[in-house]
Amino acid sequence: MGQKLDTRAIGLDVGLAATKWLTGAENLHYGLWTDLEVNAANVGAAQAAYTAKLFKLLPEGKLRILDIGGGAGETAKKLLALGHDVDIVVPSTFLADRCRENAPEATVHEMMFEDFSSEKAFDLCLFSESFQYIPIEIALDKAARHAPGGHIIVSDCFRTPEGGRQDGHRRKVGGGHHVTKWREVLSERPGLEMLSEEDITEAVAPSVDVEQELFLVFGLALTRIDSELQLKRPRLRWVLNKTIRLLMSEKSRTRILQRITERTRTAEAFCKYNRYLMAKFAVR
Repeated sequence: MGQKLDTRAIGLDVGLAATKWLTGAENLHYGLWTDLEVNAANVGAAQAAYTAKLFKLLPEGKLRILDIGGGAGETAKKLLALGHDVDIVVPSTFLADRCRENAPEATVHEMMFEDFSSEKAFDLCLFSESFQYIPIEIALDKAARHAPGGHIIVSDCFRTPEGGRQDGHRRKVGGGHHVTKWREVLSERPGLEMLSEEDITEAVAPSVDVEQELFLVFGLALTRIDSELQLKRPRLRWVLNKTIRLLMSEKSRTRILQRITERTRTAEAFCKYNRYLMAKFAVR
């Protein structure tokens, strides 16, 4: 039997392509929808508003920035344009290549942050929707060591108690570390002084509705193709379904079907299951 399909990598590739087609940039982060009509045409403007808000947290002066989990390098490109020096840590070969293309002046480290080490001291460690993929203690402690006397910015989703409970194969919208665990870990680190923390959950939540509408379009197309095959090419449909079952786990199939045919992923559900926080710390 062949290897299972890497649906996460496929989704990332498709997501980047769709976002670039829609906005002209390869941003993977949420948008900030304050004073914007929620529709696909405003995705680019919403993501730009998010970045502008994030950059308001930057300390003054020219900075040596470690962009942890830097996506496709779009944020690094903007930071470089502002005159900052940027290193990017990203574990995906595909994303590392996109970072080199989009932010050629940045230094790209293709590895997990857990494996990263550098003799260079940074003024700022930035987690923009990457914090959730790293154990909290490791993320904060390593960032503090790499930015002695500097700052850490964390902008990401955190799970509410409702969001932490699983429901079979149904994956709740959003993600991240449990918000209570976040509070506990911070209380144990007096060397990190929280300078600010803002809850922007409701402002970013409409991104989920726009994303879901796009997936429903994909779902409609696939449903129509499946109906045509069932009617006119039933044997070919059987072979395709058999192949998919061999290459993809039941859990992955269920989750993909949910994404492209249901409306369980909504802004309202996101607000129930998540808290989206922008936090800034001084490293003492």
